[in-house]
Amino acid sequence: MKASDLPATLGTEVKRRKYFVRMDVLEQTLRLVKIRLYISHDLFFQIYRNDRYQTTNLALIYNGQRLYARDELDGHWHRHTHRTPEEHDTSKEGKRSVEISEFLDEVEKVLAKLDLP
Repeated sequence: MKASDLPATLGTEVKRRKYFVRMDVLEQTLRLVKIRLYISHDLFFQIYRNDRYQTTNLALIYNGQRLYARDELDGHWHRHTHRTPEEHDTSKEGKRSVEISEFLDEVEKVLAKLDLP
């Protein structure tokens, strides 16, 4: 996953997944990008990618709190589950890297479990 590829990839996901109402590019350089995909004003998916430091943050945010996330730090992944979003899940599943579409599929399951739109 490269920062420069993410706006187009996310644009495709916005078209595929009709529940997204808006995509905002908050920051973008050649090696860094921060984007939000809004479901509603207080419910959104945020992605941050920094190619220089091999850092990726994929997070579902609701009312200013992380509900679910997958993070890559220096090439190593961990997950924040919806049951314990403050903890790092470093199980085999938690350490697995995911593509954007797969993460969004996971987010849809979390939203269904939490009965959110």
